[in-house]
Amino acid sequence: MQIIKTGIIGGAGYTGGELIRLLLQHPSAQISFIHSRSNAGKPVHTVHSDLLGDTELVFTDTISEDIHVLFLCLGHGESATFLQQNTLPEHIRIIDLANDFRLKAQAVTGTRQFVYGLPELNKAAISTAQSVANPGCFATAIQLGLLPLAAKGMLGESYITGITGSTGAGQSLSSTAHFSWRANNIQAYKTLTHQHLAEISESLEQVQNGYTQQQLHFVPWRGDFQRGIFVSSQVKCGVALEKVAAWYEDFYKDHPFVHLSSTPVHLKQVVNTNKCILQLEQEGDLLVIHSTIDNLIKGASGQAIQNMNLMMQIPETSGLYLKPSAF
Repeated sequence: MQIIKTGIIGGAGYTGGELIRLLLQHPSAQISFIHSRSNAGKPVHTVHSDLLGDTELVFTDTISEDIHVLFLCLGHGESATFLQQNTLPEHIRIIDLANDFRLKAQAVTGTRQFVYGLPELNKAAISTAQSVANPGCFATAIQLGLLPLAAKGMLGESYITGITGSTGAGQSLSSTAHFSWRANNIQAYKTLTHQHLAEISESLEQVQNGYTQQQLHFVPWRGDFQRGIFVSSQVKCGVALEKVAAWYEDFYKDHPFVHLSSTPVHLKQVVNTNKCILQLEQEGDLLVIHSTIDNLIKGASGQAIQNMNLMMQIPETSGLYLKPSAF
């Protein structure tokens, strides 16, 4: 079995920490280095205390080219700068977890062409790609809820609400990240202007010609919990619910991490997993699609590993058999 040598740039944040945790348990992966300028020389477990006893790796400020896959866990806008400042050999596959290369107009840097890394949409392209742009967390949950309708040409105006945990904001301090603000509190933010709308609309137009960002109306919420995303998307659809459910089952039949539930879904079904669980409800000609994911795993680091598996031609589910914390 080939051992996949991996490197991580920006390993001190939430997504970096989750990526380290998952790669340490991956049957085919080996972490060659974890780069962090601000933590160079420190044991990884001094930053990610949950990894105490799991690894003796130390953060470094140097980059090795003796790897197969490089994960970029940098802040939004920093990945493009990193690649401009560091010329990497073509044999190194890159998976970027920021938003720098997700849109088609921004997908090329130097000689690299980034593929949008939603496996349920672009599995074949990801499997032959050298560079992949990992989707956003809200974008993942919303797209997985709407893509089967778009594939049938049945998607019109979409009214979406979604709530995310505090880890979705990253580790940087802000007034809305403090426990005293988050506890027993919720808040709408970026109403109708969220940055993930552009990538969502590009994906939907990819399967339903003519769909536009102006048809997406999204109100995101900050939630009083740490992990997870719960999205409800409302669309007009007069087709019988049983037939719509069959569309969803067929669309995801070859995608091991997306499941359709016939009973109400909740966050604890997906937290700490790479799953997306969907539920459909209908009243008259209004269809509501509920979708829920872990924002740090299927919405970030787990999906990045899913993409690595596809790029390296190993089973898509490798290292991602994860049990949710259901109680």
